[in-house]
Amino acid sequence: MDGKPRLNRAEDFTFVNPWIRYFLFFFSFVFWVFSLLIVAIGVYAKVQKATDTVRNTFLIDPAVILIVVGVVMFFITFCGCIGALRQNIRLLKTFSLSLTLVFLTQLAVAVLGFFYSDQTRDALEKFVKKAIVHYRDDLDLQNLMDYIQKEFKCCGWNNYSDWSWNLYFNCTHENPSSERCAVPYSCCTPLPGETVINTMCGFGVQTMSHVEANESIYPGGCVDKAAMWMESHLSLVGALALGTALPQIAGIVLSHILISQIQDEITSVL
Repeated sequence: MDGKPRLNRAEDFTFVNPWIRYFLFFFSFVFWVFSLLIVAIGVYAKVQKATDTVRNTFLIDPAVILIVVGVVMFFITFCGCIGALRQNIRLLKTFSLSLTLVFLTQLAVAVLGFFYSDQTRDALEKFVKKAIVHYRDDLDLQNLMDYIQKEFKCCGWNNYSDWSWNLYFNCTHENPSSERCAVPYSCCTPLPGETVINTMCGFGVQTMSHVEANESIYPGGCVDKAAMWMESHLSLVGALALGTALPQIAGIVLSHILISQIQDEITSVL
């Protein structure tokens, strides 16, 4: 009489914790759906642009960056989803290894960026210079630069004269553009009560002295303003870094626990 209940309990026993298994599945599934959304936005932005012939902006194209990030996330989270659902050790190991590589890469970039600040600054300057040069060629870069300048209340990388790097804003006498010696409207300080944006407010600014220009546009370049913003928002920067790292660490730990439990289950059967 007592043998049957004991036998049933032995048959129902499993080393695999269902809470860990299904938490890892839903955890991966949420980020898998998010990765599909990122890819969709990137593809849509790329298709909608009318400047696909501009090849020099490929590596700094926000749409391309979204697609690449989304595809990498899709691959990693797909392995996590199916690996947890099917208790597939190979997929779980791929998920764990990929997530570990991504985490270590981010950590290495952060550490190198901190200890090699001059080189990091030079790399960012190259990125911003390309964005300025192709400002009128790529709508995504244009919107990105406008957002940065309005958000940080800055103009150019070092100062407003950096906009002379752009073919249309170049301030040489040989430039036939109607925007010669101008800066984008996002450099301009908004007037009190202004309801309609004056897109021509930056015309002729590069011909002015710094004192005159500072009366109508944001003083200083974006590099200094961005550094000041980070120094005054260290808690927010730290929270963002922690918010990025914790899900990755959680995924790595949970996958390792689940792999160990599945291996114990296989060993017990054998």
